[in-house]
Amino acid sequence: MLNRAILVGRLTADPNLRHTPNGVPVANFTLAVNRMFANQQGEREADFINCVIWRKPAENAANYLKKGSMAGVDGRLQTRSYDDQDGKRVYVTEVVADSVQFLDSKRDNSQQGNYQTNNRQNYQQNTQDPFASDGQPIDIQDDDLPF
Repeated sequence: MLNRAILVGRLTADPNLRHTPNGVPVANFTLAVNRMFANQQGEREADFINCVIWRKPAENAANYLKKGSMAGVDGRLQTRSYDDQDGKRVYVTEVVADSVQFLDSKRDNSQQGNYQTNNRQNYQQNTQDPFASDGQPIDIQDDDLPF
């Protein structure tokens, strides 16, 4: 059995971050995903797919995604049901995301831009050319190799 959903689209609104009674973060958002074909009038249509993500990735999504952000979602489809105020059974189908990728460029998302700039500076400070030695052989043991 396989239950996998991979989506790329734009958020229709800012993610809604909440916490369970036990303090576990959970974020909900809707992703507008364009269809690959046009309708009879020649217009492209979109599907609006509800997504939910839990824990630290939920906090990251709430902090760095906003309405209009391009995102990639990898997860699984889930259907749940509950009784509304009138006692009527309501069914909800959503994608429970395992991961969300932020697909906007740095220029497109100013919030995310600061985060990425700081990471790039840290990366540049920590990167040194390991082969910039004085031409001496590098001592690598067989146990150091990952294969």
